[in-house]
Amino acid sequence: MKAEFNEQALLKGLANNDSKAIETIYKENFTMVQAFILNNNGSYDDARDIFQEAMIALYEKAKSESFVLTSKINTYVYSICRRLWLKRLQQLGRYSNQVDGFEETVQVEEDLEVHEKRNAEFAIMDRALNSLGEPCKSLLEGYYVKKLDMQTLAKDFGYTNADNAKNQKYKCLIRLKKLFFAQYNIGE
Repeated sequence: MKAEFNEQALLKGLANNDSKAIETIYKENFTMVQAFILNNNGSYDDARDIFQEAMIALYEKAKSESFVLTSKINTYVYSICRRLWLKRLQQLGRYSNQVDGFEETVQVEEDLEVHEKRNAEFAIMDRALNSLGEPCKSLLEGYYVKKLDMQTLAKDFGYTNADNAKNQKYKCLIRLKKLFFAQYNIGE
């Protein structure tokens, strides 16, 4: 949990231009990126350029309120640098399918836009759920998050039987969908 907090603190520091956070991210990630680029037809200057582009991308994401980092910072930075470097090699005509260090990389989604879109949708769903109100919010969380059965939910929420709880859950789900899509369509 402490490492996760540290990652979030670093991101927040980066978003606020905190030199200590920027320096920490640089120290913890540049050597790894440099090794990858040097092992794959690049120079020290190439590594600095690519790393700088990745830091700018991370900074812009950190400034966005909807951005949720679902991996470690070093995984995210490495994946950005790797994609940028492979794209540059391809442009220079020096790309080969044999890339050193590929086997030991952590798999991350190839398309960061898809990942970011999904994170934005989760944020919209969270806002919709929070604006749903009670007892719907608790009923849906009980069923979908806590995995409670209808008998238990009927008892907890004072419904006469499981069928009544099921009907209420359905009505709440319809309201949640309406709230979600109202906010989702505004964002597009």
